[in-house]
Amino acid sequence: MRGSSRLGLLLILLGALAACGRAPLHHQEAFVFGTRVEVLIAGLPEAQARPAAAAVLREFDRLHRTYHAWKPSELSALNAALAAGRRQAVTSEMATLIADAQRLALASEQLFDPGIGRLVSLWGFQSDDLPAALPDAGALAAWRAARPGIADVQLDDQVAASRKREVALDFGGYLKGVALDRAAAILAAQGVHDALLNIGGNVMALGSKNGQRWRVGIQHPRQPGPLATIELDDGEAIGTSGDYQRYFEVDGRRYCHLLDPRSGQPVEHTQALSVLISPRAAAGTLSDVASKPLFIAGTDWPRLARRLQVEHVLRVDAEGHVQVSAAMHRRLVYVGGQPPALEIVP
Repeated sequence: MRGSSRLGLLLILLGALAACGRAPLHHQEAFVFGTRVEVLIAGLPEAQARPAAAAVLREFDRLHRTYHAWKPSELSALNAALAAGRRQAVTSEMATLIADAQRLALASEQLFDPGIGRLVSLWGFQSDDLPAALPDAGALAAWRAARPGIADVQLDDQVAASRKREVALDFGGYLKGVALDRAAAILAAQGVHDALLNIGGNVMALGSKNGQRWRVGIQHPRQPGPLATIELDDGEAIGTSGDYQRYFEVDGRRYCHLLDPRSGQPVEHTQALSVLISPRAAAGTLSDVASKPLFIAGTDWPRLARRLQVEHVLRVDAEGHVQVSAAMHRRLVYVGGQPPALEIVP
């Protein structure tokens, strides 16, 4: 069974795309990173907004093509070199992405690990078509025995190597956040101060929508429509990881794309987890990254959230029970009223 195409966040713009009483709202979208991406710019004439949004979409496409994990790209070339035990020269951009990912992996206690690309491939998630069968048990056992990760990648200036040939990089849980930060910088350079950026449910707000906060909805993991809505301040970013985004089923059991590096298995204890990141450097990157280790951590998410300096978290567990940090609870408007048995975590 193919995973749902619902996004982790729904843009709650209602009729705003068509018209606004005071100023236009420019909208461009494309299909990049395997998902729908949107750029909305408020308060500027079409002649200024259109080229700015187009520049953002070009950067998204460049990042997608450059760092594609299983199609010919600079990243797949690096993975081939690592698998062959060869050292590989990389661009300064690639070196920075690897170094930043290593730092974030360490902070997340390796629950965020872009070095598990081979595990992702074993489960069939490095494909446009999801599998209909489980991976080979022997291959999984061999991967667990090797336990490769991004920490095994060594960078010497702009040359990458690995102690383990089993390492394969996959930036799928990382690159959309990087792209949000790049987009914010591109728009600022072009004089755009009010915009909303959406990459498959990873969202960053810039400025306001003609004086009003941008409002988005957090997708309910098992029902159509949002579980809650939230208004975003300038520079805030929000990201969601969910078991409904990419998954397949075998014998009635759901296997999602969010893999626990410790066990090599898909996570089953959580349906969805959203984080809101306050304005800071690389807020977009952190919004994409942080939801993954917190999703994988399960009931231990409050401790890991403190370690990652993430105050705003919303979690839905496998039974549909909702946990929310006190800071996030104060920001949310629950659709249809507060969920039953809501647990507010200090």
